[in-house]
Amino acid sequence: MRRAFEVGAVARGPRRRALRRLGAGALAGLGVAVGAGCARRDDPRGPLEFWAMGREAEVVAELLPAFHARHPDVKVRVQQLPWTAAHEKLLTAYAGDALPDLCQLGNTWLPEFSALEALEPLDARVAAAGIPRDDYFAGILDTNVMPSPQGAPQLLGLPWYVDTRLLFYRSDLLRAAGHARAPQSWAEWRDAMRALRQHGSGRSFGALLPLNEPDPLFALALQQGALLTDDDTRGAFAQPPFRRALDFYASLFHDGLAPLMTATQIANVWDEFGRGLFTFYVSGPWNIGEFRRRLPRAVQGDWATAPLPGPDGPGVSTAGGSSLVLFRSSPRKDAAWRLIQFLSEPETMQRFHALTGDLPPRRSAWRAPALANDAPSMAFAQQLERVRAAPKIPEWERIFQEMQLTAERVVQRTQSADAACAQLDAWVDALLEKRRWLRTRTAGRSA
Repeated sequence: MRRAFEVGAVARGPRRRALRRLGAGALAGLGVAVGAGCARRDDPRGPLEFWAMGREAEVVAELLPAFHARHPDVKVRVQQLPWTAAHEKLLTAYAGDALPDLCQLGNTWLPEFSALEALEPLDARVAAAGIPRDDYFAGILDTNVMPSPQGAPQLLGLPWYVDTRLLFYRSDLLRAAGHARAPQSWAEWRDAMRALRQHGSGRSFGALLPLNEPDPLFALALQQGALLTDDDTRGAFAQPPFRRALDFYASLFHDGLAPLMTATQIANVWDEFGRGLFTFYVSGPWNIGEFRRRLPRAVQGDWATAPLPGPDGPGVSTAGGSSLVLFRSSPRKDAAWRLIQFLSEPETMQRFHALTGDLPPRRSAWRAPALANDAPSMAFAQQLERVRAAPKIPEWERIFQEMQLTAERVVQRTQSADAACAQLDAWVDALLEKRRWLRTRTAGRSA
């Protein structure tokens, strides 16, 4: 949804100027109306305010006794936010000077709060703590690196858990169709889906790619290169890299290898996967547990995971998940950093995985037997070595959704690929007009 962003009387001084710099266009879809808000507690010795979302907020309380044993002088108050309201609440808190000390932040939200200059750089703290950056999956850590106002890169968060997309597939059906291993290239993937379609006498499909789920196309597009151009101020969707991804994606539907369905049109993904309606499904790590719980016992040994195929071999995928950030406005930065440091330790990450199933962003945390000896999880470790960050601009969430709506029109044959991509570029260029103006203005001042 696209709703207006409204800043009320509380957004004064630097915050109002920052919100104006970021622009209403970048924040459309958030619907934030700022009222009186809660005054922040500025006592540097007061309890830490930690905001987290969903299940992670529930589980983090189970990790805190070990933290308190190490730091008995630091008290922590965890506030659980629903994912559906978290983004809006954070922006409201920023405008009302009521941000917490630290927070769980979705990786794709970091550019917005970086543009608002709300986040405390962590480079010096990470170095002083001796946390090895190369222990993090490089593409995931990169989602937390943003340019400073002076243009130099700075680390604004530490990944807390990671998310990416890869193939879940029925290994028994793939073997029956004459393919002994998971496909590694687009050509192998298409050949396997054709063989599966033929083996099923046209009654089953090679893959389920719900038309309202943007991640599969996004991953294919990342494999081809840039989605934006001119320093992320214009769309590059009509250019050959994205067109190759879109053409391959659309051909899977046009050739009958994937059904023309949205996620709401399939009653139960796990039941249909168990019945063999489709063999390949592009999804994330949460489905490891779901497949183990929901698939019939008869097929529990017949499914597996594998990295995404790429144009000419194993391909890159999306770099998602959540990070831990420290807000500039916090009067308790040192204590908040101690909590971030504790939650970022490999042993704590292993405990967190055991409680939630969330995958850790540090390679050393994967040495735990629960991960190292689990084949479906280890496919994610392989994929996490090949992930790429989304464009680091606040407007990306809107572009991401519009990209999928464009692809849906191409798949449904209501618009040609040429016309759809040209229309998408025009829409993106209009959306990013203020970004281009700001870059021109900045360049003029420095000249």
